Amino acid sequence: MSNKVRKAVFPAAGLGTRFLPATKSSPKEMLTLVDKPLIQYSVEEAVASGVESILIITGRDKSSMEDHFDVSFELEQVLKERGKDELLRVVRAVADMAKISYTRQGEALGLGHAIYQAKGFAADEPFAALLPDDIIDAGKPALKQMIEVFEKYDAPVIATMQIDGEAISRFGVIDADEVEPNVYRIKDMVEKPAFADARSDLAIIGRYIFTPDIFEAIERTPPGAGGEIQITDAMRLLLKDRPFYAVKLDGVRHDAGDKLGFLIATVEFALKREDLGEDFRKYLKSLKI
Repeated sequence: MSNKVRKAVFPAAGLGTRFLPATKSSPKEMLTLVDKPLIQYSVEEAVASGVESILIITGRDKSSMEDHFDVSFELEQVLKERGKDELLRVVRAVADMAKISYTRQGEALGLGHAIYQAKGFAADEPFAALLPDDIIDAGKPALKQMIEVFEKYDAPVIATMQIDGEAISRFGVIDADEVEPNVYRIKDMVEKPAFADARSDLAIIGRYIFTPDIFEAIERTPPGAGGEIQITDAMRLLLKDRPFYAVKLDGVRHDAGDKLGFLIATVEFALKREDLGEDFRKYLKSLKI
């Protein structure tokens, strides 16, 4: 088995109910953070981390994602004729970003079920899985930080962050020993424990590096609440047979799948833009709040 992470999977078949009515006919993953859809941020992160091939797990009414990463001949022709070379470069860069393929998840039966759709794509190689609505703003790409740990320990790696207080109950939580600064060897993990039962303040967030044996573990994972197959339950099964590691990422995580998190991310990313930041900052300071 190769020790290089060259493939990445993006589960994107969810219904996006937290953003209705915007997501009634448009994928949540195509909501724009300033001027780029959410999923593009994560695809760029994967490419910057050395990923060469990408599989997006889609569902009904998700074809706009395929259109976004495809060549748009008519648009490019118009931009070329009008001399809009910079916009042409931006549009072409999206289409040239990576080798992207798609497969449909017929039913939304949980994250474990979604990742299982990548069995043929992954073959016998390790692969990354990125949740598009977890936006990680980091100097070194978040996935790159994880790949370095994977290559060192040759074992699956998940991303973690500290969550204070009762909010930890909304996440999968790890019980782990720190083996080097911000790197942990996992002893156990539980999906959404009660606050009193949480073994730590370290939550699982939407970045994973799996080895191919995750698929056999998913096959052995019984459905949980709502009939869904939880990836945390599959990882817990696999943990009995092999080590798992976690990386506390150096960066800021935005939950762009939540309305407040999406708004906060929009402000933070806009303020960092050279073309928008100064004027936007002036506007925010002018508000009588």
